[in-house]
Amino acid sequence: MIVSDLLDFFEKIAPLHLQESYDNAGLLTGNLSMEITGVLTCLDSTEEVIQEAINKKLNVVVAHHPIIFSGLKQLTGSTYIERTIQMAIKHDIAIIAMHTNLDNVYQNGVNQKIANQIGLIDQKILKPKNPDVPEVGSGVIGRLSEPKLAMDFLKGLKTKMEVNCIKYTALVHKNIEKVAVAGGSGGFLLQDAINQGAQVFITSDYKYHEFFDANGKIVIADIGHYESEQFTISLLRELINDNFTTFAAHSTLVVTNPVKYL
Repeated sequence: MIVSDLLDFFEKIAPLHLQESYDNAGLLTGNLSMEITGVLTCLDSTEEVIQEAINKKLNVVVAHHPIIFSGLKQLTGSTYIERTIQMAIKHDIAIIAMHTNLDNVYQNGVNQKIANQIGLIDQKILKPKNPDVPEVGSGVIGRLSEPKLAMDFLKGLKTKMEVNCIKYTALVHKNIEKVAVAGGSGGFLLQDAINQGAQVFITSDYKYHEFFDANGKIVIADIGHYESEQFTISLLRELINDNFTTFAAHSTLVVTNPVKYL
């Protein structure tokens, strides 16, 4: 199997045309005709992740976040991005990013994985891009199999999403049943979550003043960017291993979260 075979498979799961205009998903280093010896899945393709792939003799890294996001004007090794790209090229490592194209699909997408992780049923896309295509769009909304007290829900969320802390707004609902989720920076979906009757909106990257936008109508639960998307690593590994038999995919052992908690 070669890199183009893997890309063709990903195109069926999350086509590149579904990525946002600002994004840079797809093949970032390497070439289409490279024979695949093995795959390492990760959230961020950092230097440590590339070194892990080298050590394990895996020549493809599939990341959620694209290491090349804005334009590169030089490759001098002065930033972690430049050093990562240099290392990948030197060791013939192909880097593939599955970013907002994977965010924007429901089936086998980032947000379905989160919704499944916290046990939501009756799931659907929170904000479809086209009303005629309900399985393409941003976020997911669903409900719990039975209502939970608000604080009990947050405690369970902390455990299920394996987070160190949750930043949340006032518990304006006694019970939680309907829940909206958006991996990564999903604050733009807050009004959609409110309009569809969610009692909690789970996402990340909220700034101080933005928490006021809950406006007594919903609980915003900010669980952290890495934390909200960390299960994408296993999602990618499972998709590859379930569909390819000539090589294996492994989840990175490197925790690339740059945020530490005391």
